[in-house]
Amino acid sequence: GAMHRLGMAKANNAKIFHASTSEVYGDPTVHPQPESYRGHVNPIGLRACYDEGKRAAETLMFDYHRMHGVDIRVARIFNTYGPRMRPDDGRVVSNFIVQALRNESLTIYGDGSQTRSFCFVDDLVEGLIRLMDSEPEFTGPVNLGNPGEFSMLALADAVIRETDSGSATVFKPLPEDDPMQRRPDISLAQEMLDWRPQVELKEGLARTVTYFRDLI
Repeated sequence: GAMHRLGMAKANNAKIFHASTSEVYGDPTVHPQPESYRGHVNPIGLRACYDEGKRAAETLMFDYHRMHGVDIRVARIFNTYGPRMRPDDGRVVSNFIVQALRNESLTIYGDGSQTRSFCFVDDLVEGLIRLMDSEPEFTGPVNLGNPGEFSMLALADAVIRETDSGSATVFKPLPEDDPMQRRPDISLAQEMLDWRPQVELKEGLARTVTYFRDLI
């Protein structure tokens, strides 16, 4: 898919955007993760197809840029949430909200100490627009995410409070290769795009919960 898109961009002298992911960093040994970090990915693990697929796509983007002068933009997107998420998409924010609104137990994998950083969708879109409007010399990759870091236990507590739910929590085994920490270093986005997330988790959750109340 990436090669077909790149071929079209080359043929039509078009700018092309690749939505990469924080998953290229795998289970990181460097924290927070800057774009210069090359990652810690198990190439044969359960998550490898997604992780390595994104890493390979980045490689193709930069090969086409170097060899053919294709105008590329690469963003490494960290956990994003907000209204219009699907209730069954398997993401932790939507899972927790749906379970809380139904007064079901919130499912936490492992002991809940693993962390993630959650970026509200409006902030991400603003970052993507700024990236696409940037000078051709700035190809990325650039981290786009909220540097606020929360454990799964803290997120579960925040969702329960926001939904005023009576839900408890239930613990299940941590999946293989599940990253223990995830937080973007957004210094490059701040410098090159003058971008930083504006929506704090409490506000973003409130807006997302309102959407899901009307949906389910």
